Amino acid sequence: MMRSLFSGVSGLQNHQTRMDVIGNNLANINTTGFKRNRVNFQDIFYQQLQGAAQPTDVLGGVNPKEVGLGMSVASIDTIHIQGAFQTTGVGTDLAINGNGFFVLDDKGSKLYTRAGAFGLDQDGTMVNPANGMKVQGWMAQDINGTQFLDVSRDVEDLVIPVGAKDPAKETSVVNFACNLDKRLPEIPEGADELAAREGTWNTSIKIYDSFGDEHTLRAALTKVPGVNNSWNVAVTVDPENPVPTNASTGLGAEPPAAGGVSAFTVNFSNNGTILSAVDAAGNESGADGNVTMNVAYDVQSATPGAGGEMVRQNFALHLGTVGSAINSITQFAEASSSKAVTQDGHSMGYMDNFKIDGSGIITGVFSNGTTRVLGQVALASFTNQGGLEKAGDNTFRQTNNSGAANIGPSGIASKGKIQAGALEMSNVDMADQLTDMIITQRGFQVNSRTIQTADQLLQELLTLKR
Repeated sequence: MMRSLFSGVSGLQNHQTRMDVIGNNLANINTTGFKRNRVNFQDIFYQQLQGAAQPTDVLGGVNPKEVGLGMSVASIDTIHIQGAFQTTGVGTDLAINGNGFFVLDDKGSKLYTRAGAFGLDQDGTMVNPANGMKVQGWMAQDINGTQFLDVSRDVEDLVIPVGAKDPAKETSVVNFACNLDKRLPEIPEGADELAAREGTWNTSIKIYDSFGDEHTLRAALTKVPGVNNSWNVAVTVDPENPVPTNASTGLGAEPPAAGGVSAFTVNFSNNGTILSAVDAAGNESGADGNVTMNVAYDVQSATPGAGGEMVRQNFALHLGTVGSAINSITQFAEASSSKAVTQDGHSMGYMDNFKIDGSGIITGVFSNGTTRVLGQVALASFTNQGGLEKAGDNTFRQTNNSGAANIGPSGIASKGKIQAGALEMSNVDMADQLTDMIITQRGFQVNSRTIQTADQLLQELLTLKR
């Protein structure tokens, strides 16, 4: 009877623990990124009334006789299955589709979370606004004007400088990839203005100086009279400007000097692809590789040099690759076009927006039309994520049994993809928890009945003396 009393007590206590866990699950049914817990029971000690005996020549074996002494909690597991997504449209709200955790810095220590309701503080640092913990990742490094992400470095705070300036960048490369209509007529000697216009294909593009000031680059292309597959190209910068910019072209290593010739010749093969370029001095580009002409012009708004000379700005006019029709100037019997003409300069701008893609890469969008990689959000994965310890505030802490955090970019080493503008909801299933609550309640009731019945048996013993 005493054994049954204590068995019933252990049942009551541990079913109460299970009820506490269920209550916590239901309390967090709408908590972002919450992972529910599950209680598993196990039996405990047994009192052996008779041991087992092996068979003999005359008798068979005898099984042991044991009386159980109750039960205990075997484990309280954290169930890390995926929760449903809730679309929010907020750019700093992040959810993970798959395995992994966001990495947060809490006064120098690392915590991990699935709740991606992040925001920016006054310094532009990406944080959890509920507690100020800083989201970790990698900031892009500027190497010779190119943004480079080195995810092999230690993680750091992510800063998104909304409103920051994007300095002006002068044009250094212009790509011409237009088609020249082979059927365009040659301009005869002494032709009038109408005939000259009919035989000329003009294409233009906006370029920028070091101040971010805009200029117009124009190229007028005409057939070389009497020579097949050869075109003259006359280059001007700001042709409508009353003050000449002294544009000049050349194939030398040095930028063309002011007062040089601004025209050159482009030759094509019989299959319509570019063959070579020849400058006014007779220098010809190589028989293979890229065909590039150097162009220079005066920057009128720049401070003149010590000798009073104008400041020259130069850029590479890329005409294409020998033998290639892709991203190259061509000569086919189709209408002339100025498609796919690009340049790499821009004016100054301000960052007024940013986007986060599925790899966690943060890209700043500037008012001058440029974009720049700012950084990347880091994710952490664990060999045994069930071994993580809940640390409150929707966070987990690494333990001896979780394994060390494997921190890296999303999509690598079993890490999931990041979804911006969404949050992961709690993975608590209400129907499952309410059903478990009923089972737990019945278990509590039957254990209380065990105690009640054992008490009645003891009462019967006490009445024997009467």
